[in-house]
Amino acid sequence: MQLQPYLFFDGRCEEAAEFYRKTLGAEVVMMMRFSESPEPAGDAEGCQPGDPDKVMHMSLRIGDTEVMASDGNCSGNPNFHGFSLTLNAADTAEADRWFAGLAEGGQVQMPLGPTFFSPRFGMVADRFGVSWMVLVSPEPSAHAPADSQRAATS
Repeated sequence: MQLQPYLFFDGRCEEAAEFYRKTLGAEVVMMMRFSESPEPAGDAEGCQPGDPDKVMHMSLRIGDTEVMASDGNCSGNPNFHGFSLTLNAADTAEADRWFAGLAEGGQVQMPLGPTFFSPRFGMVADRFGVSWMVLVSPEPSAHAPADSQRAATS
């Protein structure tokens, strides 16, 4: 099974895709506009009259994950509450770069820094209101539980 987030940017989908391309190296895999629907644009679900060039459906690859997105109702007020997307950085420099990019025009919820579980962890809501957790996975430790050490030597 694969779980994919689907984000509704309420009219700012292309802007978000460009932001994530610049900030995270995202790639648009597929994009369909309301005007490309086999249904008349005014009758397409979620499309407001006069918005046929808005994004009906998009698939965006960020790293190894595809995130789906749409302009939705094109109201201009995206609302993202109750979840966060997590980015696992290879090292602290990558975490610093991603966090700084996502914070541009956004709101830092927890500054990026060392924690007991990661050499770098922070939380930020980007300019669209999407919450992100950025972290560097810790190196395996000699203080790992005995079961982990036994499994590694078996």
